[in-house]
Amino acid sequence: MLKLLALDRFTLLLFVMVLLASLVPVSGQAASVFGVLTTVAIAILFFLHGAKLSREAVIQGMMHWKLHALVFAFTFILFPVLGLLAKPVLVPLLGQELYWGFLFMCFLPSTVQSSIAFTSVAQGNVAGAVCSASFSNLIGMFITPVMVAFFILGQSEHGFDPTSSILQITLLLLVPFVLGQLLRPYVFPYMQKMPSIVKAFDQGSILMVVYGAFSSAVVAGLWQEVSVGTLILLIIVCSVLLTIIMLLGLFLPRWLGFNRADQKTIFFCGSKKTLASGVPMAQILFIGQPLGMIVLPIMIFHQIQLMVCGIIANYWAKQSEIETKE
Repeated sequence: MLKLLALDRFTLLLFVMVLLASLVPVSGQAASVFGVLTTVAIAILFFLHGAKLSREAVIQGMMHWKLHALVFAFTFILFPVLGLLAKPVLVPLLGQELYWGFLFMCFLPSTVQSSIAFTSVAQGNVAGAVCSASFSNLIGMFITPVMVAFFILGQSEHGFDPTSSILQITLLLLVPFVLGQLLRPYVFPYMQKMPSIVKAFDQGSILMVVYGAFSSAVVAGLWQEVSVGTLILLIIVCSVLLTIIMLLGLFLPRWLGFNRADQKTIFFCGSKKTLASGVPMAQILFIGQPLGMIVLPIMIFHQIQLMVCGIIANYWAKQSEIETKE
């Protein structure tokens, strides 16, 4: 049943972190210390992401600019437009803070690891997926804060300086990533020898961020503001958004003349939003805001996208096997 629902250990641990934060939230001085540890862990995480990325794959993938342009359009134009158009409907349904979280999710870059993994399973253009997903995350460090500043925090009563936020995100995420790329020849061989440790650290750092974010939200009264009915509505809204994006991702690349391998890459890279970059960005961008409500939509969307993409990737893989035998 867990395999059918694409519920892996990491996804279950995400739910455990939310439950743990709800029952035993970290607060006070302990929360400050935990925040520092989380920041260090995220910096190391993006250093490892930089060390993982093959330069050869990036160079090969960069040549296919039409594919990357369409993925970029899905990620940073189509998603935000749909999120903004939905405001008159979603604010009365979900409330202002959850809508901000939903819109923030629409502004985020694509995922890296799952986009590449699903593209590989479905036998798509893996080199293109590596380049497109990585480019999305790098450019998202600058585009996401600007869109948040203009469409969310710029409309609120709180002052917001996007330049300061971009600088903080650059120092926390981009600088470690670039260092990882530069030191890849020395670091990557050790990472290959210890894949389980690298994976544990990768997932553990995200779990720390989620626990910290929800702890502060619970202390501020998150579950008094978000009812079960509202959660169900949020799940439905995220599912509808993903359905629209996936239908467009399925038919638009075909209509534009991309080959089947590229169609699969565009479908998986263009339909995703990153949890790994999203939660650290939220911590920087939404200081003084209800962080738990801001990251709740991306957590829900993240799980739905994994479930659906897992089923589709396996279906396409079986189709490819049948065609190869024929």
